[in-house]
Amino acid sequence: MELRQLNQFVAVAETLNFRRAAERLHMAQPPLSVAMRKLEEELGTRLFERLARGVALTAAGTEVLRLARQ
Repeated sequence: MELRQLNQFVAVAETLNFRRAAERLHMAQPPLSVAMRKLEEELGTRLFERLARGVALTAAGTEVLRLARQ
């Protein structure tokens, strides 16, 4: 896990929207989605519930967000 991935995760978790998080991070949305999938694979758990309109944090995602902010 890299600091860059944590910053990206926090952006998605705070906006609950990949497109808005990508804009906030000044990057394209597809690479951000790939980075979040890789982070989920690395941690071995889903961090986001992908919905038709945005995303929601899972319980694991909420805990990772708490830790990432520290």
